[in-house]
Amino acid sequence: MTSGEQTYVKRRANASPGFFDAEAAGLEWLRVPGGVSIVDVLAHDQSSITLAFVDTVAPTRRAAEEFGAALARTHDAGAKFFGAGPYDLGKPLRVGNADLPMPSAPPDSWGDFYADYRISPYVRKGRALGEFDNSDLEVFERLTSALKEGRWNDGAPPARLHGDLWAGNVLYDARGAVLIDPLAHGGHRITDLAMLDLFGIDYEETIFAAYERESSWLPDGWRRLIPLHQVHPLLVHTMLFGGGYAGAAVRAAQRALRV
Repeated sequence: MTSGEQTYVKRRANASPGFFDAEAAGLEWLRVPGGVSIVDVLAHDQSSITLAFVDTVAPTRRAAEEFGAALARTHDAGAKFFGAGPYDLGKPLRVGNADLPMPSAPPDSWGDFYADYRISPYVRKGRALGEFDNSDLEVFERLTSALKEGRWNDGAPPARLHGDLWAGNVLYDARGAVLIDPLAHGGHRITDLAMLDLFGIDYEETIFAAYERESSWLPDGWRRLIPLHQVHPLLVHTMLFGGGYAGAAVRAAQRALRV
């Protein structure tokens, strides 16, 4: 990335077709009244996206609290179905060099969506790369079976997710939090919260408490479900980076199965 006066330009010469179209569409889709502030998109083409420059400051507890409440309102803007977003149906999202498959029709439930479009494809990729053995596959098979049986379905409508909400994609300026770099789609609210927790963020407890006060859709004991929602990003990291992420994905799945 390169910065210029009042702009920030992200370039990728070998970007897949539609990569920056999807990012620009996702940012605009996330811009909802009362929600988290979204970086302004100034221009984009097949090899770059130009964003308004964010003059970052250190977060404060108050800014974190406002972010948590605003994130709940962004989520409540909703989506047509789990997996829906500002893309043509069936068009893949790009995560680095990976494709995230999207539903071509509304899944029956969140469990079906998460099993079929967020767990199984990446388990297959990880297996092909030699990252998982047969015992690992058995854990993931038990997880996807439980998901498709509806074990963790809770009746909450699809949320409008950022989709890659780690701390590096949450900037703060003088007005508060500003989101960048989404993989926006309809999903479960805990998915974004679990991503904040995965690598840690300043004032995490403050953010979560403010979110809980604002949202009426979190299930009781939702924090016990964080490992379930971390399985997918850990699988993505397994495919992209290898290392210890494969074991972390298996352990997260095992913890989820104990809930």
